[in-house]
Amino acid sequence: MKSISKFILWLLGWKIHGGIPEGEKKAVIVAAPHTSNWDFFLGRFAYFVMEVNAKFLIKKEAFKWPLGGLFKAWGGIPIDRSRSSNMVEQVAGLFHEHESLYIVITPEGTRSLVSKWKKGFYYIALRAKVPIALAYIDYKKKEGGIGPTIHPSGDYEKDLARIEDFYKDKTARYPGKFNLSPQNRNKKNSK
Repeated sequence: MKSISKFILWLLGWKIHGGIPEGEKKAVIVAAPHTSNWDFFLGRFAYFVMEVNAKFLIKKEAFKWPLGGLFKAWGGIPIDRSRSSNMVEQVAGLFHEHESLYIVITPEGTRSLVSKWKKGFYYIALRAKVPIALAYIDYKKKEGGIGPTIHPSGDYEKDLARIEDFYKDKTARYPGKFNLSPQNRNKKNSK
């Protein structure tokens, strides 16, 4: 899949940068911005190119025909968002069960505009004692990949400020739906 993915991204004019640091066998991969269904496909191709065997948390409704089989084959883990079970504990537990595991989480939780990211990705990494790798897609530059990794300190606000600082110059497919886009940051700061 690496060669095919590389070719598809080349055809589309995309470049891929970075990767998981060598020797890092587990990580929560934060993927942002997430405003389009295309983000999944571009991200999946990028992970194939970077040779990252990523697993994805995807709402269970997405596992229906025609794409359900593809999502599963590509590492999709169906999530029932209607259940009030403790997702943080469940996903953190997966890290204890595997010698190597990379789980991709979109902290926006939706392709629509949200004012704040969901905190689950952070607390999963903290509970599982794994780093957070910052994956991105930038439609303006037509590039994506994995940037820095952050080891959660336990101070969510401080760590989130570092994470958001990395993403604030990334351009979403639909910038109006990304809370860190300049126009949305300016609206938030003017309130």
